[in-house]
Order: sequence, then C-alpha cells, then structure tokens
Amino acid sequence: MQTQLAPQFANTPEGIEAARILGKCVHCGFCTATCPTYQILGDELDGPRGRIYLIKQIAEGQAPTEKTRLHLDRCLTCRNCESTCPSGVQYGNLVDIGRKWAEENTPERPIGQRLTRWALKEGLTSPKLFNSAMAIGRLVRPLMPAGIQRKIPEAKNKALASSTDPYARPQVSHSRKMLLLEGCVQPGMLPNINSATARVLDALKIELISAPNATCCGALRYHLNDQAGGLDNAKQNIDAWWPQVEQGVEAIVMTASGCGVMVKDYGHLFANDPKYASKAKKISDLTKDISEILPTLQEELIALVGTDPKSGVVYHPPCTLQHGQQIRGKVEGLLSSIGISVRLCADSHLCCGSAGTYSVTQPELSEQLRKNKLTHLNAACEESGADVIVSGNIGCITHLQQEDTPVLHWIEIVDQLISQQGQIKQ
Repeated sequence: MQTQLAPQFANTPEGIEAARILGKCVHCGFCTATCPTYQILGDELDGPRGRIYLIKQIAEGQAPTEKTRLHLDRCLTCRNCESTCPSGVQYGNLVDIGRKWAEENTPERPIGQRLTRWALKEGLTSPKLFNSAMAIGRLVRPLMPAGIQRKIPEAKNKALASSTDPYARPQVSHSRKMLLLEGCVQPGMLPNINSATARVLDALKIELISAPNATCCGALRYHLNDQAGGLDNAKQNIDAWWPQVEQGVEAIVMTASGCGVMVKDYGHLFANDPKYASKAKKISDLTKDISEILPTLQEELIALVGTDPKSGVVYHPPCTLQHGQQIRGKVEGLLSSIGISVRLCADSHLCCGSAGTYSVTQPELSEQLRKNKLTHLNAACEESGADVIVSGNIGCITHLQQEDTPVLHWIEIVDQLISQQGQIKQ
C-alpha cells in the first residue's frame, strides 16, 4: 500500500513509521475475518482493514472526522489481526498513531467523554485514590447493580482456600532476584495475584522485589490518546528500575499481560529518545510474563507439587498475551506438567471485551463480547467438569467474574497447590 505522506507528517517519526506499516498491507482482509468488533457490527470500518484505510487518509492529508475517531475508538487493540496477518502488519502501533492524529485534528470530545477519560487516567493510575475508592466501594458493594459489583471484586476470591492471606508476602532473601511491576490497580483490586507470585517464586528460591517509585506501565494513558502522559509513566518506571537492573536482577516480572505488552514495547517507544533509548531497550529485553518464567523452573515446580492428577481448569488466554506478546501454549504446558488438565473454549482467540478501559468507554460492545466469551467458557466448564476459569490479566479476570464459576489468575492455582503441599508436610 503506497502512502504519500502529507507535509505535516512527512518528516516525523510517527509519519515515517505509519508509512512503513501501511506499506506492508496487501488488502487481503484476513484480519477482518478475526476482528471481534467487525463480527458484531459488520461494518468494514469497524475492522482492521477499514481502520487502516482511515489512517491512510489522515496520513495523506485528509482531515479526520468525529466518525473517523469513533471507528478508531471502537478498536479493542486486541491485536488478533496481527496474529492473522500474513504480511506482518504491526497494526497495534499503527492504530496508536492514527488515534493520536485523529484526536489532535477533530473537534473536542463531548464533556461526558472528556470527564470519563480524565477520571480513568487520573483515578486508575493513582494508587492512593484508587485504593480509597475501592475500599469505599467494597463497603457499599451489596447495594450496587450487578454490573458495578463486578468492577468491585472482593480482595480474596471465593475460590481460594480460607487460609489464604491475599496480602502475605515472603520476607526471605534469596541470591536470585527478580523485579515485579506491582501495577496501578492490581494491588488494590486483586492483591493476591502479586502476593501469590511472590510466594511461588520464593518456594523456587527466587526473591521478588519491587521498586517503590515505579508506577503505572503507561498503557492506560497511552491508549486513551494521552501518549505523552503514558511515556511519562514509562520514564518513571525506567528510572525506578534502573538501579536494580544495574545490580543484576534476572528479570522484570509481569503478572498482568496488558502491562507486559506495554513494557516490552518501551524499546520501540523510546527508540528516538537519546536519553532513554538504550535503557528502554534493556528494560524491554528483561521483561517477562510470569508464564515465560515458570516453564524454565518446571522441574523444580514438579518437585514441589508432583504430577498426580488435579482438578482441571478452563483457560482464557488474554489477547495481550497470545496476540500482543505472541505467547501461546506456555500456561497450558506448565499446568499440564503438574497434573492440571487445561481446556480452551471455542473461539479462544477472541477478546473478552475488557481491553483496558474499553469496558467503560464502549460498554455496549464490551458487554456483548463478555456474554459471548462467558457462553463459551461456561460451556467448556460443563463439558470438562472444571469449576474454575483461569486467565493471566487482571482486566480479563475482573471482567469475566461471575457468581457461578469463579475466575482466578492461573498463578493463584499454582500458589494454592504449593501451600497445600506445605501443609501436608507439616
């Protein structure tokens, strides 16, 4: 696809990158066939190929309209299209550029949208504010509608053992050390995920440490078209982590795949920044999802929990893991190796509708995707006899939470098994 960049974009890093990505597209439409929003809306402009044409028009100087912005807003950024594309089109990077251009060149959003986006950017990325709101929300949770209750989960999932302390972390030092991105909402919303990760790694003789000054990964602001704010978050993390990196930490651990795909992109985002380019690349190279780390410790884990058959699970692979990071099969392989049968549901490649803040900014589409996903997940549970659904991203876990079949992070299952074995030995 040939693109004649408009003068205002011709010599900019964004324009050059957009033209490069657009040049790979061969208009085949394979991406459209696997796009969740296209499947629901049936509009070419609500699929990747249509959105690519809209971005191309902006790049060539055609003024975007509010309709252009709407079609770009409706994109989940699930990047399923990247897994499907035979030409290697980096659609995720392209749509970020397109959204920025559309935001800068269209009339100001209605006041309701602006307030919602401001609240999401400022509220969710401030742990003190978010944790306070979460604490109040839990007090009045029983009075809330079901849709709101899902967004205010209990600190400890009902599927966890009664003895589980969601805030308990090991206080033991090990020679092997890894850094943890705590995340902006996860510590307050589902604290046991990070705690379970720390406990599992401790059992494997690895100390998980945190940098006090680290913050949100930047994805939330970046994907709400506040790219500058997202990059500021990223810079803060790089600065916070760098002393530990210089001291030789083995990895920067991600327990939320949405954060992982963002941090792994730091090297690309800062490629033209002389101050941060080399540091950002190092950070990205060190960043690993927990599903990449535990398979390297599989033998040690088997020694702890054995390989005897255990209760099975249905696994929902997050889009940010299977499409964004192109990691597939590792969770299933690891859990299977310790005796947990793993079942994927029909259309496991499709987004659940969470997609960061999408469930707030596009509630109707998000809810339809949620219902579709839960229909398939619950059917898989019924067919396999599993009574737990697992995933690897906090957005998916909270979005899919339901009364009948609980949803956990898969690392919590591993933690529970280690804990049970410890109690047996005692």
